[in-house]
Amino acid sequence: MQAFIVGADALGNIPGVLAEYGIDIGYHLTGRNPSHQRSPSHIKGMDIVILFTDFLSHNTMRNYREVAQKRNVQFVACRRSVGDLKRNLELLRVKSLALQ
Repeated sequence: MQAFIVGADALGNIPGVLAEYGIDIGYHLTGRNPSHQRSPSHIKGMDIVILFTDFLSHNTMRNYREVAQKRNVQFVACRRSVGDLKRNLELLRVKSLALQ
C-alpha cells in the first residue's frame, strides 16, 4: 500500500508506524511551498492520503480531501504524532473491515 503524505518537515518515527500497517511512503510533501497547497497531481497510484493537520491550512486540507474522495482513495487527517496516526489508521482498518 502506497501513502501520499502532506505536512511535516521531518517524519521521525512515522515511516516505522506506517510499515507496521503495511504502508510505504510513495510521496511526501511538506506543505510549506505554495505549489504544495494546490490540488495534488502526485496522488495517482496512491492507496491512501495522510494529512498532518498541524502543518496545513484549511484550504490545503480541503483540496487534498476533495481529490482523494473523487479518486476513491482512503483519507486520514491527524496531528503529526505516532499515537494519533495509529488511532486513525486503526479506525480506517475497522471501517474497511466493516465494509467487506
